[in-house]
Amino acid sequence: MDPQYGSYYRRLYEEHWWWRMRERWVLEAIRRATPVSGWRNILDVGCGDALFFDRLSEFGNVEGIEPDRHLVSPDNPFRSRIIVGPFDNSFQPNKRYGLILMLDVLEHLRDPQAALHHVVALLEDKGTLIITVPAYKAAWTNHDVMNYHLTRYRKSTLFPLIQAAGLRETESAYWFHLTFPVKIAQRAVQYIFKMAPQKPVIPSLRMNRLLMTAFSIEHAITSKLHIPFGTTLFVRCNLASHFH
Repeated sequence: MDPQYGSYYRRLYEEHWWWRMRERWVLEAIRRATPVSGWRNILDVGCGDALFFDRLSEFGNVEGIEPDRHLVSPDNPFRSRIIVGPFDNSFQPNKRYGLILMLDVLEHLRDPQAALHHVVALLEDKGTLIITVPAYKAAWTNHDVMNYHLTRYRKSTLFPLIQAAGLRETESAYWFHLTFPVKIAQRAVQYIFKMAPQKPVIPSLRMNRLLMTAFSIEHAITSKLHIPFGTTLFVRCNLASHFH
Protein backbone atom coordinates (compact mmCIF):
# COMPACT_ATOMS: atom_id res chain seq x y z
CA MET A 1 0.00 0.00 0.00
CA ASP A 2 1.18 3.50 -0.80
CA PRO A 3 2.57 4.95 2.50
CA GLN A 4 0.59 8.20 2.28
CA TYR A 5 -2.56 6.25 1.53
CA GLY A 6 -1.77 3.94 4.44
CA SER A 7 -1.71 6.83 6.91
CA TYR A 8 -5.12 7.91 5.61
CA TYR A 9 -6.61 4.43 5.80
CA ARG A 10 -7.98 4.56 9.36
CA ARG A 11 -10.03 7.65 8.55
CA LEU A 12 -11.34 6.03 5.38
CA TYR A 13 -12.28 2.87 7.25
CA GLU A 14 -14.15 4.76 9.95
CA GLU A 15 -15.90 7.34 7.77
CA HIS A 16 -16.20 6.30 4.10
CA TRP A 17 -19.49 4.70 3.05
CA TRP A 18 -17.78 1.84 1.15
CA TRP A 19 -15.81 0.62 4.16
CA ARG A 20 -18.86 1.02 6.41
CA MET A 21 -20.99 -1.11 4.08
CA ARG A 22 -18.36 -3.80 3.62
CA GLU A 23 -17.98 -4.13 7.39
CA ARG A 24 -21.76 -4.36 7.83
CA TRP A 25 -22.14 -7.08 5.21
CA VAL A 26 -19.16 -9.08 6.51
CA LEU A 27 -20.69 -8.98 9.99
CA GLU A 28 -23.97 -10.25 8.57
CA ALA A 29 -22.09 -13.13 6.90
CA ILE A 30 -20.28 -13.94 10.15
CA ARG A 31 -23.57 -14.06 12.05
CA ARG A 32 -25.05 -16.43 9.47
CA ALA A 33 -22.07 -18.76 9.85
CA THR A 34 -21.56 -18.58 13.62
CA PRO A 35 -21.95 -22.02 15.23
CA VAL A 36 -24.11 -22.37 18.33
CA SER A 37 -20.99 -22.74 20.47
CA GLY A 38 -19.37 -19.67 18.86
CA TRP A 39 -15.71 -19.47 17.87
CA ARG A 40 -12.87 -19.63 20.36
CA ASN A 41 -10.16 -18.12 18.18
CA ILE A 42 -10.46 -15.67 15.28
CA LEU A 43 -7.63 -14.57 12.97
CA ASP A 44 -7.84 -11.41 10.87
CA VAL A 45 -5.22 -11.70 8.10
CA GLY A 46 -4.05 -8.30 6.86
CA CYS A 47 -5.67 -6.67 9.87
CA GLY A 48 -3.99 -3.29 9.46
CA ASP A 49 -4.27 -1.33 12.71
CA ALA A 50 -6.83 -3.75 14.20
CA LEU A 51 -9.64 -1.69 12.69
CA PHE A 52 -12.12 -4.59 12.81
CA PHE A 53 -11.15 -5.99 16.21
CA ASP A 54 -13.84 -4.19 18.22
CA ARG A 55 -16.63 -5.82 16.22
CA LEU A 56 -14.93 -9.20 15.80
CA SER A 57 -14.46 -9.44 19.57
CA GLU A 58 -18.21 -10.04 19.82
CA PHE A 59 -17.62 -13.49 18.31
CA GLY A 60 -14.46 -14.78 20.00
CA ASN A 61 -10.83 -14.10 20.87
CA VAL A 62 -9.36 -12.02 18.05
CA GLU A 63 -5.79 -11.88 16.79
CA GLY A 64 -4.35 -10.43 13.60
CA ILE A 65 -1.35 -10.55 11.33
CA GLU A 66 -0.24 -7.55 9.26
CA PRO A 67 2.76 -7.54 6.90
CA ASP A 68 3.04 -3.74 6.65
CA ARG A 69 4.46 -2.37 9.91
CA HIS A 70 3.63 1.19 8.84
CA LEU A 71 -0.08 0.41 9.22
CA VAL A 72 0.23 -0.64 12.88
CA SER A 73 0.26 2.06 15.55
CA PRO A 74 2.46 1.31 18.58
CA ASP A 75 -0.14 2.89 20.87
CA ASN A 76 -3.04 0.83 19.53
CA PRO A 77 -4.82 -0.86 22.48
CA PHE A 78 -4.89 -4.12 20.47
CA ARG A 79 -1.17 -3.92 19.56
CA SER A 80 -0.27 -7.00 21.61
CA ARG A 81 -2.67 -9.09 19.52
CA ILE A 82 -1.11 -8.15 16.17
CA ILE A 83 1.80 -10.07 14.67
CA VAL A 84 3.74 -7.95 12.19
CA GLY A 85 5.07 -10.16 9.44
CA PRO A 86 4.16 -12.10 6.30
CA PHE A 87 1.31 -14.59 6.23
CA ASP A 88 3.34 -17.64 5.25
CA ASN A 89 4.84 -20.72 6.89
CA SER A 90 6.90 -18.51 9.21
CA PHE A 91 3.62 -17.70 10.98
CA GLN A 92 3.16 -20.63 13.36
CA PRO A 93 0.86 -19.57 16.22
CA ASN A 94 0.59 -23.08 17.74
CA LYS A 95 -3.19 -22.91 17.67
CA ARG A 96 -6.02 -23.30 15.21
CA TYR A 97 -8.81 -20.89 14.42
CA GLY A 98 -12.55 -21.30 14.07
CA LEU A 99 -12.82 -18.20 11.89
CA ILE A 100 -10.21 -16.68 9.58
CA LEU A 101 -10.80 -13.50 7.60
CA MET A 102 -8.94 -12.34 4.50
CA LEU A 103 -10.66 -9.06 3.69
CA ASP A 104 -9.15 -7.57 0.54
CA VAL A 105 -5.90 -9.46 1.03
CA LEU A 106 -5.46 -12.05 -1.75
CA GLU A 107 -5.19 -9.42 -4.49
CA HIS A 108 -1.93 -8.22 -2.87
CA LEU A 109 -0.24 -11.64 -2.80
CA ARG A 110 2.13 -13.01 -5.40
CA ASP A 111 1.29 -16.56 -4.27
CA PRO A 112 -2.36 -16.56 -3.15
CA GLN A 113 -2.45 -20.35 -3.49
CA ALA A 114 0.23 -20.74 -0.80
CA ALA A 115 -1.66 -18.36 1.48
CA LEU A 116 -4.86 -20.40 1.12
CA HIS A 117 -2.95 -23.62 1.86
CA HIS A 118 -1.66 -21.96 5.02
CA VAL A 119 -5.22 -21.03 5.97
CA VAL A 120 -6.18 -24.70 5.70
CA ALA A 121 -3.35 -25.63 8.07
CA LEU A 122 -4.61 -23.10 10.61
CA LEU A 123 -8.36 -23.77 10.42
CA GLU A 124 -10.22 -25.96 12.88
CA ASP A 125 -11.99 -28.94 11.31
CA LYS A 126 -15.32 -27.09 11.08
CA GLY A 127 -13.74 -23.66 10.75
CA THR A 128 -14.79 -20.93 8.37
CA LEU A 129 -12.79 -18.68 6.03
CA ILE A 130 -14.33 -15.42 4.82
CA ILE A 131 -12.77 -13.71 1.80
CA THR A 132 -13.42 -10.44 0.03
CA VAL A 133 -11.47 -9.39 -3.06
CA PRO A 134 -11.86 -6.68 -5.72
CA ALA A 135 -13.76 -8.10 -8.66
CA TYR A 136 -13.31 -7.97 -12.44
CA LYS A 137 -10.18 -6.75 -14.16
CA ALA A 138 -12.42 -4.58 -16.34
CA ALA A 139 -12.99 -2.46 -13.21
CA TRP A 140 -9.24 -1.83 -12.70
CA THR A 141 -8.58 1.84 -11.86
CA ASN A 142 -5.91 3.99 -10.23
CA HIS A 143 -7.34 2.89 -6.90
CA ASP A 144 -5.86 -0.57 -7.61
CA VAL A 145 -2.51 1.01 -8.46
CA MET A 146 -2.42 3.01 -5.24
CA ASN A 147 -3.26 -0.11 -3.23
CA TYR A 148 -0.57 -2.19 -4.96
CA HIS A 149 -3.12 -4.72 -6.19
CA LEU A 150 -1.75 -7.43 -8.44
CA THR A 151 -5.10 -8.50 -9.87
CA ARG A 152 -8.87 -8.43 -9.51
CA TYR A 153 -10.78 -11.70 -9.25
CA ARG A 154 -13.90 -13.35 -10.59
CA LYS A 155 -15.54 -16.51 -9.33
CA SER A 156 -13.96 -18.34 -12.27
CA THR A 157 -10.45 -17.32 -11.19
CA LEU A 158 -10.84 -17.46 -7.39
CA PHE A 159 -12.80 -20.69 -6.96
CA PRO A 160 -10.09 -22.92 -8.52
CA LEU A 161 -7.57 -21.52 -6.00
CA ILE A 162 -9.98 -22.20 -3.15
CA GLN A 163 -10.66 -25.75 -4.30
CA ALA A 164 -6.99 -26.54 -4.91
CA ALA A 165 -6.22 -25.54 -1.32
CA GLY A 166 -8.74 -28.05 0.04
CA LEU A 167 -11.55 -25.58 0.70
CA ARG A 168 -15.13 -25.57 -0.46
CA GLU A 169 -17.21 -22.50 -1.22
CA THR A 170 -20.40 -22.48 0.86
CA GLU A 171 -21.64 -18.96 0.12
CA SER A 172 -20.59 -16.35 -2.42
CA ALA A 173 -21.84 -13.15 -4.02
CA TYR A 174 -20.73 -10.12 -5.94
CA TRP A 175 -21.23 -6.89 -4.00
CA PHE A 176 -21.43 -3.21 -5.01
CA HIS A 177 -23.19 -3.67 -8.34
CA LEU A 178 -23.91 0.02 -8.77
CA THR A 179 -20.22 0.91 -8.64
CA PHE A 180 -19.39 -1.44 -11.53
CA PRO A 181 -20.34 0.91 -14.41
CA VAL A 182 -18.81 3.79 -12.45
CA LYS A 183 -15.48 1.95 -12.27
CA ILE A 184 -15.61 1.18 -16.00
CA ALA A 185 -16.15 4.87 -16.73
CA GLN A 186 -13.40 5.90 -14.30
CA ARG A 187 -10.97 3.55 -15.99
CA ALA A 188 -11.71 5.05 -19.38
CA VAL A 189 -11.34 8.64 -18.15
CA GLN A 190 -8.12 7.88 -16.27
CA TYR A 191 -6.66 6.21 -19.35
CA ILE A 192 -7.67 8.96 -21.78
CA PHE A 193 -6.42 11.81 -19.59
CA LYS A 194 -3.38 9.92 -18.17
CA MET A 195 -4.53 10.71 -14.63
CA ALA A 196 -2.21 9.93 -11.70
CA PRO A 197 -3.51 7.91 -8.73
CA GLN A 198 -5.09 9.99 -5.96
CA LYS A 199 -6.38 8.95 -2.57
CA PRO A 200 -10.17 8.55 -2.32
CA VAL A 201 -12.17 11.52 -1.09
CA ILE A 202 -14.49 11.00 1.85
CA PRO A 203 -17.90 12.35 0.81
CA SER A 204 -19.84 14.80 2.95
CA LEU A 205 -21.82 13.34 5.84
CA ARG A 206 -25.06 13.80 3.91
CA MET A 207 -23.69 12.13 0.77
CA ASN A 208 -22.22 9.29 2.84
CA ARG A 209 -25.63 8.63 4.38
CA LEU A 210 -27.32 8.79 0.99
CA LEU A 211 -24.89 6.29 -0.54
CA MET A 212 -25.14 3.94 2.44
CA THR A 213 -28.92 3.98 2.08
CA ALA A 214 -28.68 3.33 -1.66
CA PHE A 215 -26.32 0.38 -1.22
CA SER A 216 -28.34 -1.01 1.67
CA ILE A 217 -31.35 -1.13 -0.66
CA GLU A 218 -29.24 -2.59 -3.47
CA HIS A 219 -27.89 -5.30 -1.17
CA ALA A 220 -31.32 -6.22 0.18
CA ILE A 221 -32.71 -6.61 -3.35
CA THR A 222 -29.76 -8.22 -5.13
CA SER A 223 -28.75 -10.69 -2.41
CA LYS A 224 -31.55 -12.95 -3.67
CA LEU A 225 -30.88 -12.37 -7.37
CA HIS A 226 -27.25 -13.61 -7.64
CA ILE A 227 -26.23 -10.86 -10.07
CA PRO A 228 -23.03 -12.05 -11.84
CA PHE A 229 -21.02 -8.86 -11.54
CA GLY A 230 -19.96 -6.22 -9.02
CA THR A 231 -16.78 -4.59 -7.82
CA THR A 232 -16.26 -6.85 -4.79
CA LEU A 233 -16.44 -10.63 -4.60
CA PHE A 234 -17.40 -12.18 -1.25
CA VAL A 235 -16.82 -15.88 -0.51
CA ARG A 236 -17.36 -17.99 2.59
CA CYS A 237 -15.49 -21.31 2.68
CA ASN A 238 -15.10 -24.37 4.85
CA LEU A 239 -12.69 -27.28 4.67
CA ALA A 240 -13.70 -29.56 1.81
CA SER A 241 -13.02 -32.61 3.99
CA HIS A 242 -15.81 -31.48 6.31
CA PHE A 243 -18.34 -32.20 3.56
CA HIS A 244 -17.29 -35.79 2.92
